[in-house]
Amino acid sequence: MSYSEAIRFLYDLQVFGMKLGLENALRLAALAGNPQHRLRFIHVAGTNGKGSTCAMLEGIYRAAGCRVGLFTSPHLVSFAERIQVDRRLVGESEVARLVEEMRALVQGGDFPDAPPTFFEVVTVMALQYFARQGCDLVIWETGLGGRLDATNIVTPLASVITNIQLDHQKWLGETVAEIAREKAGIIKPNIPVITTAADPAALEVISQTARARAAPLTILTGRDAEIRDYEIGLCGGHQRTNAALALAVVRALRECLPVADAAIRAGLKEVQWAGRLQRVERADGQIILLDGAHNP
Repeated sequence: MSYSEAIRFLYDLQVFGMKLGLENALRLAALAGNPQHRLRFIHVAGTNGKGSTCAMLEGIYRAAGCRVGLFTSPHLVSFAERIQVDRRLVGESEVARLVEEMRALVQGGDFPDAPPTFFEVVTVMALQYFARQGCDLVIWETGLGGRLDATNIVTPLASVITNIQLDHQKWLGETVAEIAREKAGIIKPNIPVITTAADPAALEVISQTARARAAPLTILTGRDAEIRDYEIGLCGGHQRTNAALALAVVRALRECLPVADAAIRAGLKEVQWAGRLQRVERADGQIILLDGAHNP
């Protein structure tokens, strides 16, 4: 199978649409040998800022000497952006090999309700790749929502929720509280959860879910003053909130993943994440800002 054939196979799966639920992802992962059981994760959900927060966490832990997998979506230019190790995109030959394996599992597996979707297959592909690459840690971004998102088959070291606003109402609910319920679905029993959610309705849902699951909850209100002394590589005041969240996650996990302050500083200063208030200066001096914000 060539890379172009692999990508065609994946995109052809989009004919099955989007299916919220964990059954297919769990079944496909089991057929692949449950690679998620050999990995450690930080699971990130929320409405805005997921990708930026993931990029900051990845940079910090990579600066600390960890081999870090990064799973994000969607991609901007190349499919390979979705699956990275130490910020190196998965190679075309690896994509072809992984897709060939996934195709065999899909065709030979028992999926009674519906065939696996594009995102379900890509999620298990990423798990397989990260396990084979011997990643020390995977920064793991949800695709849509959280509770029924294919990424929710993992048990992370920490659950992270950036914020809750109206988005994808067709699938997640018409109110902030309903959407928060879906995002809070990544909270696991006894696993710390850290959030910058500020909407009272969202916070109520997150707090209730954390209490029900005995998950220690940290709520960051406003922009953490402790981030003032750090230089952030991404433009915009909102990125300081994301940086404060990343810093709080690092501190919450310092016993199992110790990180020196120098690594935190390097990770935040050098972070790059395309399409987020990205500044482009043309030859004539005109400055353009590229931003992929998708909701108000």
